Amino acid sequence: MKKTLLSLMVATALLQIPAVRAESAPQVVSVDRIVAVINKSVITEQDLKARIKQARRSLQEQKIAAPDDQVLAHQVLDQMITEEVQLQFASNNNIVIDDNDIDQAIKSLAQQNRTDVAGLKARLVRDGESWDTFRADIRREILLSRIRESEVDNRTNVSDTEVEQVLKSAQHANNAEYRLASILVSVPERADGKVNEERARKADKALAELNAGQAFGKVAATYSDAPNALKGGELGWRPSNGLPPDFVSMLESMKPGQHTNVIRTQQGFFIFQLEDKRTSKGPVMVEQFHARHILVRTNEITSDTDARNRVAQIRDRLAKGASFADMAKQFSEDGSNVKGGDLGWLNPGDTVPEFEKAMMALPLNTVSEPIRSPFGWHLIVVEAKRTQDVSGEREKAQARQQIRARKAEQTYIDWVRQLRDSAYIEDHLDDK
Repeated sequence: MKKTLLSLMVATALLQIPAVRAESAPQVVSVDRIVAVINKSVITEQDLKARIKQARRSLQEQKIAAPDDQVLAHQVLDQMITEEVQLQFASNNNIVIDDNDIDQAIKSLAQQNRTDVAGLKARLVRDGESWDTFRADIRREILLSRIRESEVDNRTNVSDTEVEQVLKSAQHANNAEYRLASILVSVPERADGKVNEERARKADKALAELNAGQAFGKVAATYSDAPNALKGGELGWRPSNGLPPDFVSMLESMKPGQHTNVIRTQQGFFIFQLEDKRTSKGPVMVEQFHARHILVRTNEITSDTDARNRVAQIRDRLAKGASFADMAKQFSEDGSNVKGGDLGWLNPGDTVPEFEKAMMALPLNTVSEPIRSPFGWHLIVVEAKRTQDVSGEREKAQARQQIRARKAEQTYIDWVRQLRDSAYIEDHLDDK
């Protein structure tokens, strides 16, 4: 493939860097080769090597055998290209992550690893990792998550009719949950017959390796185009009421460890593996929270800092005796504002993790500190708590959540595919 003017200019500039010479002998200057061009950005060989190192460590931690060096390089580069088109979309649409978001994410990560930020930093130093690189990786992960939330998740709706249809269906009666893994060989939206045949052969090759006894995780890491490829294709637990009826019927005939044949879908060619199966029955007792909130959203007009400052000012007025309900009606940018910010009784899982964590830690009738979520900045107050059997409403909520997750996943795959199809991409990994 011919290099673009941009890649030639960058390569020429790198070659023109003067070598530093010792008095006795010339020294060689190492040039960082360009391995991919995405619109006006490039990925260099050093960028790729750093991410391959991370991928190998991740696969090792998951006890998944890594594919051959060249295959892994292509898989990691493909993932980097997919990320880059999304990051460029974020830049073009003014979606940004500030340092406070990164600090909070690192603090949470340290707590999950039973240490503090200093301990986490020391661990990275022992592993030979750069703190600046680590922060950049965290920023990228948060930004990718924020993009998906704003462009896909928050725009995915589930109707009451869809929920009722699932609750009345046969697969709902078995109360089964399935732990699944998948391999996706994607097909471009406007692919011609030649491309379709090529992708079909790739899927068939993956299936042949599975049939020959190769571990599913390694085959996924080798062939899958999905974002979870380097996680062995792991999808986690999926309840039957969130899956298509025909698919549930197929899973019911399978045993853990078995995989499907190649399944053609709108996104491409899938292979699924049933990892495990379980059945859940009986009452579901949960602690519920009756909460109110005030939300100030961030957008093109209101920056993250401005939104936080506005919430802090509202909190000052509440501390001086203002009514929470009145402040919510006046300032909250959420549909609950007409009810004074009243969200009713909330179950665990009903809200985003950042909101839920803050809500569950609050003493009764105490206004929270400003809380950041994907929607903006919140103030929260919990007016009451109770333990309740939520079997019926839990089933509805779970069905709605799983239908939304399935629809969002399909939409996200389509959205990313369209984003890549509309980008100018050159892959120079195999260039000599």
